[in-house]
Amino acid sequence: MNDITDEDYDDEEIILEELKDDELVEQMRDDLYDGLKDEIEEGTTILLDRGWNAEAVLNQVLVGGMQIVGIDFRDGILFVPEVLLAANAMKGGMAILKPLLAEGGIEPLGKMVVGTVKGDIHDIGKNLVGMMMEGVGFQVVDIGINNSVDEYFSALEEHKPDILGMSALLTTTMPYMKVVIDEMVSQGIRDDYVVMVGGAPLNEEFGEAIGADAYCRDAAHATDLSSKLVHNHRASRG
Repeated sequence: MNDITDEDYDDEEIILEELKDDELVEQMRDDLYDGLKDEIEEGTTILLDRGWNAEAVLNQVLVGGMQIVGIDFRDGILFVPEVLLAANAMKGGMAILKPLLAEGGIEPLGKMVVGTVKGDIHDIGKNLVGMMMEGVGFQVVDIGINNSVDEYFSALEEHKPDILGMSALLTTTMPYMKVVIDEMVSQGIRDDYVVMVGGAPLNEEFGEAIGADAYCRDAAHATDLSSKLVHNHRASRG
């Protein structure tokens, strides 16, 4: 009897250029799920060369693929390292699409400023939220860690986002979120923004108590809520 090696079970190499459009889209979604950045960049270029417009590639491939990633992350099928890989692959495709989207005047779903609060240097959760939000079509401005009220306000003034996102991982820093929101109220700008908060020690009751619009338990929850919140906010302001 012949010995069977692992090579006998190796999948035949897939040549993206040889796939029909619908097959290529499905393969790219699989590659995005697996965090294969080079394949996403190659597939994006192939679709553009075939006459696809940038918006179609964004919505049908990248956003569609990241929505699947988000669902499986929410359901505990995928974990943070895998989602970060998928988000990095998505960013590879976005780097190719962004100039074309800008030329075509394609507007993002909205804009978000996100940062960790003063005294807190944790950023994995914040980074994940930012990547997932970009993956569903938002423009994200990440202002990093250890942000004071003044730094949040400077970012709001400069970037004029729809959403302010604040993150905290420590019980000692989470009260600073209320400091920021209270100052927004004091300066009469609270109603100009959707405020979303998140982090391990937070819960929905805390979010309500400090006056946030939403508490997000994870990145997938943030992406699920964001479009609806922005839509409702814009509608309420006419």
